[in-house]
Amino acid sequence: MRIACLTAVYELARRDQRVVFIGSDITKRSLEKFAAEIPERFFMEGIYEGHLVGMAAGLALSGKIPYLNTINTFLTRRCYEQILIDVGLHNLPVRLLGSGGGVVYAPLGPTHIANEDLAILRVIPNMTVVAPCDAEEMKRLMAQTLDWPGPIHVRIAKGGDKVVSSDARPFRIGQAIPLCDGADVLLITTGITAQIALEASALLATSGVDAGVLHVHTIKPLDAEQIASRARPVRVIVTVEEHSVIGGLGSAVAELLMETGAGQGKRFARVGFPDVFTDELGSQNEIMGKYGIAAPAVAARVLALLAGP
Repeated sequence: MRIACLTAVYELARRDQRVVFIGSDITKRSLEKFAAEIPERFFMEGIYEGHLVGMAAGLALSGKIPYLNTINTFLTRRCYEQILIDVGLHNLPVRLLGSGGGVVYAPLGPTHIANEDLAILRVIPNMTVVAPCDAEEMKRLMAQTLDWPGPIHVRIAKGGDKVVSSDARPFRIGQAIPLCDGADVLLITTGITAQIALEASALLATSGVDAGVLHVHTIKPLDAEQIASRARPVRVIVTVEEHSVIGGLGSAVAELLMETGAGQGKRFARVGFPDVFTDELGSQNEIMGKYGIAAPAVAARVLALLAGP
């Protein structure tokens, strides 16, 4: 997914002279052509993330469209004030590309785990927050970032994830995508958990449960109309995310269901990381599995809700 994202930045830079790239202490893999062919718009600034965001804001005020890439934890936590004041307050067209959303970098320990990035950024006025589900969807997203008004945060997964998106389903920032329909249950996902939800839907079908999957790639602005309309006919609604259950997709959907009344009489649950530091060492899948962010656990949660009062 990161390769698809950075390759797209290079292609956008070839088309539009306003595009500049800013990186910290990251590999130039997928950026060699950019650095060689357009060096005057390629900046590798080192481990100095607050400066990177301020620099991006300054370039945006000068008419450029900066694409800034670094590790997601450092981008969202270390630079919060700069993102809020320098970028958000001025509603600047800065593209914040955060590598390693969720527990991608779990082998490096809790300092590199980004389980709260969606919550941190969705409260910033003017900010758009997007979490693509695979590399192909990333390509469709990046094509739309060039002229999008205001700042965007893009959550980048580790790459190599199964492709579950399709050109047959139009991609638009801010518009959720139904991956499959279901009369009994609605699974609402973002990022790579779309894969998990689809697998859970297949497992539930073996138990006679018809579960639909709605992929909410854009956490903000949230597709309120589609979420509410698809929630009303079903009995159970479950959100699935590689993020804390506090403040992310599940919280946003719960707020929406209460405010619109679409959640009335429904059984609802949030699947994600609980309110703990996920400080275990292990792979992304191992840690997600431990906390129930896996297809069998999601299916079991749905069955338990269906069996409840």
